[in-house]
Amino acid sequence: MNELIFLLHIMIIAISSLVALWLGKEALIAYVCVLGILSNLFVTKQILLFGLNVTATDAFVVGAVLGLQLLQEYYGKKIARKAIGASFFLLIFYAVVSWIHMRYLPSFSDVCHGHFMAILKHMPRIAVASITSYLLSQLLDYNIYGFLKKIFKGRHLVVRSYISLAIVQLFDTVLFSFLGLYGIITNVGNVIVLSFAIKMIVILIATPLVAFSPKIIKKSE
Repeated sequence: MNELIFLLHIMIIAISSLVALWLGKEALIAYVCVLGILSNLFVTKQILLFGLNVTATDAFVVGAVLGLQLLQEYYGKKIARKAIGASFFLLIFYAVVSWIHMRYLPSFSDVCHGHFMAILKHMPRIAVASITSYLLSQLLDYNIYGFLKKIFKGRHLVVRSYISLAIVQLFDTVLFSFLGLYGIITNVGNVIVLSFAIKMIVILIATPLVAFSPKIIKKSE
């Protein structure tokens, strides 16, 4: 059952990336920022995929980087840098207001505080590791994708996207695993291998839809 939901999840994020592209750079920047917040909000939920225990946020992370690539491809490096800056600001804002929200004392009739505690009261180490790895991954993709665009002279969009996403997600997986999980779990190596394998499935399914982006941007214009 989870596998079917996972496939639907990937398709929705990939198609939504194209819809945001069609709506324009402002919508695409907002889309990237929303995915960044969602990836940090849902990172603590564990699910079973193909018999493996993984987080439920890998599709959000890949979708955010894919959106950043579309920004750089069609609107330039300056706009992509603005999207990274906006993501950083909004992730910090999310972390601060979540902390403030949890400081309020609930009333005697409140029934939701415990649920908010379970969702928002992450271990500081996990929250910092998630935000750090997400933002550094965006910066790495910004540089790698730009380099590949020069090397390929603007051609082979899907190939460039595959290469950059694979490298960036390997970096993100290794960095988050060591920053957030080292010393907490017994075998970090297994987590890295399993998480990266799931991300590669997301990349393999979602990236081919990038081939439709030139048609989308022409219709938008």
